[in-house]
Amino acid sequence: MPATSNMRISLNEVHFFGFHGMYAEEKKIGNTFVVDLYVDFVPAKDIIKSIGDTIDYVTLFEIVKARMAVPTPLLETIVTELADQIITDFKMVTHVFVKITKQKVAIKTLEGNMSVSVLKSR
Repeated sequence: MPATSNMRISLNEVHFFGFHGMYAEEKKIGNTFVVDLYVDFVPAKDIIKSIGDTIDYVTLFEIVKARMAVPTPLLETIVTELADQIITDFKMVTHVFVKITKQKVAIKTLEGNMSVSVLKSR
């Protein structure tokens, strides 16, 4: 009997422009957000020969793209909702990690960026 395989599908450094944030300026001028997504799962078969045996990264991208298009005050809300949706939509998922990085922060003296992430398990 073959061993059970654990696999990971990742979306790495996917850029979106959006109007997420608490401050009026963020809601007005927008910002670039970078999403990293790792989805761990047990595939339907030991040898994957069909997209139905795995998780389609295009579908994951479409889920993230749709959610990033909805202006939201807190990135914490977005990462949690994305992780919950992916766990709900894909029964073979065991863990989801979502990180969103805000490229420009609303602190004039801060050089760099900030991010929020969540790791959820089934």
